[in-house]
Amino acid sequence: QKPYKDWLTDKEVRGKFTWVVALWGTAAKAKLAGLSLKNYWQQIIRACFLDKADPIAEWQKVNALQRKILTKLNALNIQSIHIKGQAVDLIIQIGNKRQWVGGSGRNIPSFEIFTSPDWRKTSGWMKFNQPVYRYGKLIQDIYLEFNQGIVVKAKAKAGNKLLQVMLKSPNANKLGEFSLTDSRLSRITHIMAEILFDENIGGPYGNSHVAIGMAYKDCYQGNAKKLTAKDWGKLGFNDSAEHTDFISTADRTVTAKLLNGREKIIYQTGQFTL
Repeated sequence: QKPYKDWLTDKEVRGKFTWVVALWGTAAKAKLAGLSLKNYWQQIIRACFLDKADPIAEWQKVNALQRKILTKLNALNIQSIHIKGQAVDLIIQIGNKRQWVGGSGRNIPSFEIFTSPDWRKTSGWMKFNQPVYRYGKLIQDIYLEFNQGIVVKAKAKAGNKLLQVMLKSPNANKLGEFSLTDSRLSRITHIMAEILFDENIGGPYGNSHVAIGMAYKDCYQGNAKKLTAKDWGKLGFNDSAEHTDFISTADRTVTAKLLNGREKIIYQTGQFTL
């Protein structure tokens, strides 16, 4: 699996690999999500603006707001972020040469804004109240605790055995991504048993999710084509065959510590505050 993923990543970095991912609703997926097939499709239709006269125009509005948020976010020179709430107390160091990205059009739907931080400087804990379907199995009520960038404690009420096995995969016990979804953007209101939708779920507090495993190289601020594997390692971009998202829709406040020492709340009550 790893050589295949490395090949795809290399092609993507060189601009030789593009994609568009969408979801076709099936009875099996609907059953996993606890929905009728009709209601499952209604979620797809609504999430993709297919209930609007001009879906493309609606996506252009979403992407425009995402670009506005990204411009402000990337101009802040964020050193670290502190995610704090009843279900989380997590500090993530962003790292050098990083950028926040989102709204590429490669995933439909996609409302998230994310980055791949320096995995070596993650500390704290987070609970995840949304289920994750991975390798055909359910993982639910997940807890992760990080110390010096490593997952030192992990448990789940359902699927705990699979969670522990995944974490044993090389570098899968390290952070690969941190993401926030603004409640003003996402029209997804129900878990769909499909990560394309679930990592973009909305609701009153939007969502935040972290991924263990592989980092995204498009979060590098510069020409990724020039970097070697050694360079990626020095920057703290995690390298793994695994990439699994864990999602929380619980309320949280995200405070950024800037390079100049100031602190700024960038996300609160489900919305970016930039």
